[in-house]
Amino acid sequence: MDFDVIVIGSGPGGYVAAIRASQLGLKTAVVERAEMGGICLNWGCIPTKALLKSAQVYQYAKHAANYGIATEGEIKPDFAAIVARSRGVAETMGKGVRFLLEKYKVEIIAGEATLKPNKTVSVKMNEDGSVKDFTASHIILATGSRSKVLPNLPQDGVKIIGYRQAMNLPAQPESMVVVGSGAIGSEFAHFYQSIGTKVTLVEFMPQIVPVEDADSAAQISRSFRKNGMKVLVESSVERVDTTGDKCKVYIKTKKGEEVHECDIVLSAVGVVPNTDNIGLEELGVKMEKGKIVTDEYGRTNVEGLYAIGDITPGAALAHVASREAKVCVEKIAGHNPVPVDYTNIPGCTYTSPEIASVGLSEKKALEAGYEIKVGRVPFTASGKATAMGSRDGFVKVIFDAKTNLLLGCHMTGENVTEMIAEAVLVRQQKLTAQDIMHAIHPHPTLSESFLEAVEAAYGECVHI
Repeated sequence: MDFDVIVIGSGPGGYVAAIRASQLGLKTAVVERAEMGGICLNWGCIPTKALLKSAQVYQYAKHAANYGIATEGEIKPDFAAIVARSRGVAETMGKGVRFLLEKYKVEIIAGEATLKPNKTVSVKMNEDGSVKDFTASHIILATGSRSKVLPNLPQDGVKIIGYRQAMNLPAQPESMVVVGSGAIGSEFAHFYQSIGTKVTLVEFMPQIVPVEDADSAAQISRSFRKNGMKVLVESSVERVDTTGDKCKVYIKTKKGEEVHECDIVLSAVGVVPNTDNIGLEELGVKMEKGKIVTDEYGRTNVEGLYAIGDITPGAALAHVASREAKVCVEKIAGHNPVPVDYTNIPGCTYTSPEIASVGLSEKKALEAGYEIKVGRVPFTASGKATAMGSRDGFVKVIFDAKTNLLLGCHMTGENVTEMIAEAVLVRQQKLTAQDIMHAIHPHPTLSESFLEAVEAAYGECVHI
């Protein structure tokens, strides 16, 4: 065998798997057809956060007087510079991934991989188009996902675009319709609205950010509308006419059909796994609903073949892929890793205010038959949030009234994505409400709102 482990894909699942394998003494290679770091680092998680930071700074500058700062002259966004900064951030992080792979002596193979029998990976090399075969005792698929295309929203990359084009438009559009209000759609809707584009957000479900607790969805909807965004729920885009200078978007709503004109339509209706044209069918890899079936260690039904990340049935999130990578590789190396607990995965949406959550929503906890205690503390009661000028939002906790264990936590507000890990750890360690209340949280911080929400659930909060 040429290698102990070959990893196909260098995203947050792939590069973590490759580095961890090398750390454990396995001779490792990673095959990547495009940029190191995959979609997440180059066209997803990282560059979108750079765009959102620019939008936040612009909003701070516009409202500097609220903080006692005098400004002169017109303050306006430089769209080209914002995009250039975002691309620079992605490039920097990509170089960092390459540096780490080289540091841990992972061989980088630049090309497009196809699975072959007998634990063989056939690679069409980027450099010269030649085809080379490599063998490995263990092959890990980490090929990620791409933007989902709906039949009535065919993406032309110009007027109807996906998330990739949305990060690199040649000019800022005056108007945009965003279809889908999951994390991707909501973040782009917020970004473009914040820098002056007129945005309409269309969601098929009864609430935006449909996977989140109803209170979080209501807060974000209010914030979006307050900032001038048009939000349509229980609505669907039936078709788009792109023949004129503007797009004509035909939207079916509860009140009937509406026609919206805009420069750009962004389709953000989800992602599909990159499982086609890599040889899965020829090897007889078991699939369900377009995703690869694995056990808790990433093993497929084909001996020596593993899969992690967006191509498997778990949540399509970077941090899930990274954890799956470590579990998979540590099992290959003969360790006994703790499998991923898919009931305790944090989710984050980087709008303003942000959304962060883990565990059950209030509705799902009730549907599951729990007797619950709910605590909710608004950031209007927080000295730190008031000092920051960011009082929109809250922390909400849901406890099992019988065991006092945390069933779910839902946060909406400034920087809450930095706070949710505490709730994840509380749930993982099965700490009770009383354990949390005995832990002193620093003042003034936003994090003490988590403590106070727990206190509120048990009638002990003094600030509300």
